[in-house]
Amino acid sequence: MAASISRRIFRTVGSVTALGHISTNASGNGLSSLPSHLILKSGGLSLVSNRNHSTSILTPDDNFPYDLLSKKTVITPDRTLGLYQDLVIPVTNFQNEDKGFMVLAGDVFDVPIRKDIIHHVVRWQLAKRQQGTHSTKTISEVSGTGRKPWNQKGTGRARHGTLRGPQFRGGCVMHGPRPRSHAIKMNKQVRRLGLKIALSARAAEGKLLVFDDLALPTHKTKNIVNYYNQMENTKKVLVVEGGPIDEKLKLATQNLHYVNILPSIGLNVYSILLHDTLVMSRDAVDKIIERMHTPINR
Repeated sequence: MAASISRRIFRTVGSVTALGHISTNASGNGLSSLPSHLILKSGGLSLVSNRNHSTSILTPDDNFPYDLLSKKTVITPDRTLGLYQDLVIPVTNFQNEDKGFMVLAGDVFDVPIRKDIIHHVVRWQLAKRQQGTHSTKTISEVSGTGRKPWNQKGTGRARHGTLRGPQFRGGCVMHGPRPRSHAIKMNKQVRRLGLKIALSARAAEGKLLVFDDLALPTHKTKNIVNYYNQMENTKKVLVVEGGPIDEKLKLATQNLHYVNILPSIGLNVYSILLHDTLVMSRDAVDKIIERMHTPINR
């Protein structure tokens, strides 16, 4: 029954289209000019939809509730990321003094962001830092006698040849962990690229700060706390020093769990990802760029 009604509907609409009775008026309603006897109904439901509920383009004259729209400003980057362009970044210090500008190499601080590379480098770091000293004793290493505990037959008990088996208390462990290295192989080029991507991500987010120096007037922790309170949307800070770490800076940050210090030689991808803000001295930036430009020894 339903199939016959559908065929009848398509046959009628096709005949109307062939006769050219359908025209479009100014409002865009293609069915408004149909005669009343050609408006098909099936089961009492008109096939001509109500145009008041159709999708239309809003004009300035429409009564649209604009007050319901979000007024939050959408921040779009003023440049295209990952084009290997040199970046100019202002230089300051802990006293918020203007110390000029510094040019960051584009092939280090403006490389395309690749999450897969970051994932591989982090896995390599976490696997390599595992000690791998876990160990269990095999049947030849566990303490105990090698004598057969009882006769093979006649006791009614299960037959055993040693009491150092894994089924006995104080016995060995079968297929347990042995000391080994968990390190996985990763090419030096991929490791270097991962560090470049992490630095580029922080620079693109505006979370890379360059200081002229990391000198503090005193070793008091309040010097770091006061500067940290002035920073917006910051939870953890990683401070990177180019040379030996200043003793005052070390004492000022040792009681702060949200501020950590690293020398430039120890800068790595995992540490950058653990901190949302990266503070580097001029010397540290120069040494990182020099390290990234050094040819890889094969």
